[in-house]
Amino acid sequence: MLDQVLGTLEWLTGFSDPLAWLVIAAFSLASVLAWYDRDLDSTRWVAVAAWVLFAAFWLTLIYHFAFVQKSIVEGIGTLVAVPGALYVAYLLANGRQSLHVLTRAVAIMGIVFLPFEALALFRRPLVEAVTSQTQFLMNLIGYDPQVVNGDFVNGVVDSPQGRVDPYRNTFLWVLPDGHQVTYTIKIACTGIGSMAIFAGLIGAVRAPWRRKAAALGLSIPIIYALNLVRNVFIGLSFGRQYLHVFPDAVMTLFGSADPYKVSFFLADRVLAQSLSVVALVAITWLVVRELPEVLVVIEDLLFMATGSEWDLQGALGVQPVRTDGQ
Repeated sequence: MLDQVLGTLEWLTGFSDPLAWLVIAAFSLASVLAWYDRDLDSTRWVAVAAWVLFAAFWLTLIYHFAFVQKSIVEGIGTLVAVPGALYVAYLLANGRQSLHVLTRAVAIMGIVFLPFEALALFRRPLVEAVTSQTQFLMNLIGYDPQVVNGDFVNGVVDSPQGRVDPYRNTFLWVLPDGHQVTYTIKIACTGIGSMAIFAGLIGAVRAPWRRKAAALGLSIPIIYALNLVRNVFIGLSFGRQYLHVFPDAVMTLFGSADPYKVSFFLADRVLAQSLSVVALVAITWLVVRELPEVLVVIEDLLFMATGSEWDLQGALGVQPVRTDGQ
């Protein structure tokens, strides 16, 4: 039974890319309709359909994050996202108008993120720039890893099915026992996902453009800088095997037979991803101080998590603002 479930989840991953474009189109349509008249039944039901599609999208990613990436944080996140998106659809269907702001935020997030995820025209320059900057920081603190083609593994160029991938985005370390360790910078390592989240939150609310620009100018550079520090930490911890502790327990936890990946799992999947959550909360607080209008989104998220209404604007002593649904 479990094998059948896992097989089905693995099969669903093939639908994630086309579904992503459909989801963003649905969210964009719902956002345009809500901007002009959020009280129309058609607006509400398009938004409901968008969130149902969003739940299906996260369902297609469960296997990838939980079993391919072996990410505890992202695996749990995708599991929570499926019922969470369906719950938003239910609340919208029952008239919770403030969720149109969250709908618009997701649309903007997708419009910002998806081109970098799907199109090499945007992806390659960002990936290679982040790789170069990560290398610079490593050099700055006294380390000099070799940077090679992304297909360079164990001394050879591996181009499956004849594909040529010339990205210069992989750090190569040769350990004292001769084993080679490679750490590749991918689009998930650039911070564009987190930057898209804040672009969505800030862009979705109705507020003076100067304060929106200030909030973006505050959050985006911090995310980018912290992400570079994250890459340096993971790259050095993995490449120099600094976190090779409790290898048997770690390999069992992550279902791996490769002892050289213990440092990677602890550095990335445990420490970096956990600290990223803390960092996002801290950055959100900074954005709220500059742009309190985003509190309407946070209040909705807290309502979904707790079932209770929250007045964060009053609790934080910020000036009440008007947004969709208020």
